[in-house]
Amino acid sequence: MKYYCNPLNVPYRYQFNVDQRNGGKMQICREAADPSMIRFKGRYYIFASMTLGVWVSDDLVNWEAHRLPDSLPLYDYAPDVRVAGDWVYFCASAREHNCDRWRTKDILNGPYERIEGSFPFWDPNLFLDDDGRIYFYWGCSNATPIWGVELDPDTMQPKTERIELIHGHPYEIGYERVGEDNSVLPASREEVEAKYQAFLKNIPMPADKIPDEYKSMIRGMFTKMPFIEGAWMDKHDGRYYLQYAAPGTQYNTYSDGVYVSEKPLGPFRLAQNTPYSYKPGGFLPGAGHGSTMKDKEGNWWHTATMRISVNHNFERRVGLWPAGFDADGELFCNQRYGDWPVVVSEKEEDPWRSPAWMLLSAGKQAFASSHTPGHEPDKAAEENVQSWWRAATPDRGEWLTVDLGETMTVNAVQVNFADDHIDIPCPGQIRPGTQARYIDEADGRTQWKLEGSTDGTNWFVVEDKSAAQTDLSHDLVVREDGFAARFLRLSDMAVPYGQQPCISGLRVFGLGNGEKPAAPAFSAARTDGLDMEVQIKEQPDTLGFNILFGSSPSKLYHSYMIFEPGSKRIGALVKGRDYFVRVDAFNENGITEGKCIKL
Repeated sequence: MKYYCNPLNVPYRYQFNVDQRNGGKMQICREAADPSMIRFKGRYYIFASMTLGVWVSDDLVNWEAHRLPDSLPLYDYAPDVRVAGDWVYFCASAREHNCDRWRTKDILNGPYERIEGSFPFWDPNLFLDDDGRIYFYWGCSNATPIWGVELDPDTMQPKTERIELIHGHPYEIGYERVGEDNSVLPASREEVEAKYQAFLKNIPMPADKIPDEYKSMIRGMFTKMPFIEGAWMDKHDGRYYLQYAAPGTQYNTYSDGVYVSEKPLGPFRLAQNTPYSYKPGGFLPGAGHGSTMKDKEGNWWHTATMRISVNHNFERRVGLWPAGFDADGELFCNQRYGDWPVVVSEKEEDPWRSPAWMLLSAGKQAFASSHTPGHEPDKAAEENVQSWWRAATPDRGEWLTVDLGETMTVNAVQVNFADDHIDIPCPGQIRPGTQARYIDEADGRTQWKLEGSTDGTNWFVVEDKSAAQTDLSHDLVVREDGFAARFLRLSDMAVPYGQQPCISGLRVFGLGNGEKPAAPAFSAARTDGLDMEVQIKEQPDTLGFNILFGSSPSKLYHSYMIFEPGSKRIGALVKGRDYFVRVDAFNENGITEGKCIKL
């Protein structure tokens, strides 16, 4: 078997962003987002924003990064890639000028043939229908919709007028509301106008010189309306599934919803199962703006953007999850344990298969050679990508140890490095554009050694990457047969730019020695059209809970993982629809399903 663990284990490049709203201050972080995933000539390819290249795999587990030609718009967001016969078509986003397309028959070696564009667009998506007709979808705004148009397959120019397809409806669709846990409703028109006029007073440009599109965008900043963006189209059993992202990439609820139609340009209706990609809890949240693809064994997969957003709002990663269509044609995605190890086999699999191993490290005690204030060792075991242990020095003698509490069978360890306010000169020339930045083209090195012990005195090497020539900040070590350990120690670390090593998660997976938890006692009630409150009673021998909900007891497709009992508000409901809820409990030994109730 082969395994991966989200986020994908690929080299994420450093971005040197100029924050124009903060006096040109430099913000440095790793970023990759908005993935387009395709299968082409037997291989898998993921094109993601701000990577300068493409990730290539033969098995969806092991990925290699390849540089793309500079003739492509690699500094533009949301690259869209589609297969059309022997060709692969590529484009990306730009509001300032007409967007060209490129096509090639060889992704890695080229050449890429340019096709002149005729209009600007943002978050593009090309779709080839069964009859050879080509359609195009685009849009990324909290003030304008997602549009669609038919294209001429020879010239790739529009054949029809653009059609408005998807608007934001945050008063009726809970998961479209902005804020953590979809907590904020849009502002009133009067509030928006007051903030807009105050904004105009603080900029040097006269208001009558601002283009109308930008006036709309500026007002949009104050509306608290969701960004409706990231279109992706799939066709299944004669139906068209127009997927879109909301409410904003910096929130834990960044998700992908879906509309359905019998025609490629609609009219579209909101799917029963929406958002179909939704992961607000766990170690690394977010599952929005992605793509959905069938592999060579017939399994469906969804890849999307995951959120860190500490050093910069666009500090992001890429995740991959099993997906599919049920007997009623509902598109779904399994994110119940969405940042735990996933098995990938060379056959058709049940997309709702349980995780191979349980999480052993959450909440466990950790020790380190040193730390900086606010970044204590226990931060590396609290299952929160937004916090981390930070060593006091960059010396390779620094170390971090997690104590599992007792000897357990360990099958996998995910080593997650974080970045903590890097302050170095930009190593290259800042590129102007929608967001002024430089993407570091240098291939960095992330090095470490992982050891295990049953007694904390005698140690054995699990994996030695102290001389690695790779830069994998979310590396995964798998031992399918398992090994016995109570302590896991990370040492001999070196990271890019000579910084102090920071670990947001030394995450350990395997099996404990005890019993599964009891079935949880809980209640759930709808507090309004968009929200529900789930009350979970505390119980012994339980590590965490997974709140599942959906349109029927057999379609609990949405999930929210938490690690504390008590009250939890979930704001992703659609007004006027019925929901069923189940709470499952888990610990180091397994998962116990709760009883399903109707709201």
